[in-house]
Amino acid sequence: MLSRLLSTVRTNIIRTNIKVSALHQAARLGIAACFSLGVLQSSAGAAPIRFASFNAYLNREAEGQLLADLATPDNPQVRAVAEIIQRVNPDVLLLLEFDYDPTGEAVRRFQENYLAVGHNGAAPIHFPYVYLAPSNTGIPSGFDLDNDGQVSTTPGTRAYGGDAFGFGLFPGQYGMVLLSKYPIIQEQVRTFQMFLWKDMPGALLPSNPATPNAGDWYSPEELAVLRLSSKNHWDVPILIGDSRSDPGGSRTIHVLASHPTPPVFDGPEDRNGRRNHDELRLWADYITPGRADYLYDDRRQRGGLSDTASFVIMGDLNADPIDGDGMPGAIAQLLDHPRVNADLTPSSAGGQAIAAASTATGPTRFHTASFGRQSLRLDYVLPSTDLRVVGAGVFWPAPGDPLFRLVGDGDPIISSDHRLVWVDVEI
Repeated sequence: MLSRLLSTVRTNIIRTNIKVSALHQAARLGIAACFSLGVLQSSAGAAPIRFASFNAYLNREAEGQLLADLATPDNPQVRAVAEIIQRVNPDVLLLLEFDYDPTGEAVRRFQENYLAVGHNGAAPIHFPYVYLAPSNTGIPSGFDLDNDGQVSTTPGTRAYGGDAFGFGLFPGQYGMVLLSKYPIIQEQVRTFQMFLWKDMPGALLPSNPATPNAGDWYSPEELAVLRLSSKNHWDVPILIGDSRSDPGGSRTIHVLASHPTPPVFDGPEDRNGRRNHDELRLWADYITPGRADYLYDDRRQRGGLSDTASFVIMGDLNADPIDGDGMPGAIAQLLDHPRVNADLTPSSAGGQAIAAASTATGPTRFHTASFGRQSLRLDYVLPSTDLRVVGAGVFWPAPGDPLFRLVGDGDPIISSDHRLVWVDVEI
């Protein structure tokens, strides 16, 4: 507890210094932006490092609306999201469903107007390092990918989203952003936004139920451009420790971030369920020696992660090991992987409290998302086996807890329909 208090104090004294020109240059070039918002203080000994993933529901129906909502510090939903983050106080945080803004202005406003302001007694928090990159959501494919008989080119409609490379009403809706108290090794970042689904050996390409042929939902012309990742897949190396004062005391942890498509909103062809499975398989192959030779990143570099590299797989993976509409075994590709440390499953009192009302057959104390009476385990923080897990949890207070006000009963949504998940590892 003392180490986390010291971490909070340390991060609260960091001064903000956005490098706006670099962000605009990145936006102009259409590339990812990785930048520093300040100066990192020396790390405090061997305190555990807290990794967290949070689908914060900061997506909006119109392009630019999130930026407008973050312009002032009085949006109640964003305040609730910020307070949850402050109370958990993660060192590395992946935010999902944060609409992509290539200039970085949205995340700057989120930090300055919400995270830097204490809420209801929670201490402010600051992340000096930020990584963001384009998302496939809302990028028009030019094809009728949902086979509804039309190619929609009008942003803002569901028909447009159905024909985009990833469902989105506009480019970048449902994006991701990575926040860190530790430096990001920008030159080693790998992204897989452009990897084509057809280039995965044995890809589970959907079949058109109206024909006897296999894997023919998409035409050859569509498969020639169809990307596997519905948002993006990132490998973001983070340098934990201070190599300046202790050259032997730093360690690189690879954050493997993604937000696969939900395995619903399709038909008997199960195109989204199959895509979800293969988006998860990408990471399973990436961390398996000898199985990722086919993979190429957006710089056309091939291959997977070194078999000696430490990693943490993070994200809203849209796959429950027991319930839901995902393909059987989809999330088991990661949970049962020999390089993944899944021994300690994050849990919550709030999840346990809904057991009687939930339609789930699996243990609700492990669940991370609630949609009416349906609750599921969808959000994950999965370290590699060489990292010692010393704590884990889901921020889901039970009714009667003073902090239950931050999640509520889901009607209306106070903060998000997902819960923040965290894991503490010793480095």
